[in-house]
Amino acid sequence: MIVELRAVPDCPNLDATRDLLRACLVEAGLPVTVLERIGDYPSPSVLVDGRDVTGADPHGPAACVLRPPTGEQIRAALRAAATGPGA
Repeated sequence: MIVELRAVPDCPNLDATRDLLRACLVEAGLPVTVLERIGDYPSPSVLVDGRDVTGADPHGPAACVLRPPTGEQIRAALRAAATGPGA
């Protein structure tokens, strides 16, 4: 499983999303290393195996997203990746 946290430089929601993602990983008991990428991305965004947990285009324009990923979205994506094909 590959988990990425993407953000534009100085994203005001990055710290909260990072903390939420870590909490979701701990809750799920998944010892996954998060790849953090700062650059031209929808920000903040969380990708699990290349898919944005919110269903948004992971290759969308660099911009502050109005609704950062929620805990439920992150948990659902982690569950699907952990139990899906190749898990």
